[in-house]
Amino acid sequence: MSTPAHAETVSVSATRADRIISNGLNFKGTPYVFGAKSGRTSAFDCSSFTQYLYKKQGISLPRSSKQQSKVGSYVSRSNLKRGDLVFFWTSRTGRGNVGHVAIYMGNGKLLHTYKKGVGVTTSSLNSSYWSSHYMTARRVL
Repeated sequence: MSTPAHAETVSVSATRADRIISNGLNFKGTPYVFGAKSGRTSAFDCSSFTQYLYKKQGISLPRSSKQQSKVGSYVSRSNLKRGDLVFFWTSRTGRGNVGHVAIYMGNGKLLHTYKKGVGVTTSSLNSSYWSSHYMTARRVL
């Protein structure tokens, strides 16, 4: 019995998402530096972190969170899957302007890096801060 083509795509992207997330978790505690250079792994900002992890899986992302928010396809908050990119506004960019990107890990969890002294970490999407700053999400896998 053959497997439908779309079932294979789902398993391949799930595996890719798992690899992105497990690779990202290896960087837990890596310092946050705004404007960190692409490809640098001693420090990241939010979009250099996503750019680096997705590039390791053969997916090219633009450098900034604002640019990354325009690639892939739109996904609603209620349909988030592991590996989706989730975007937020920040006090620096102002409400309505993308200023942060995170990776959706599943179960309401985010993998990302922000703020000097925090660095690469996991957070709850449903926390008051991240929930109230949520803007959109994109699927690139």
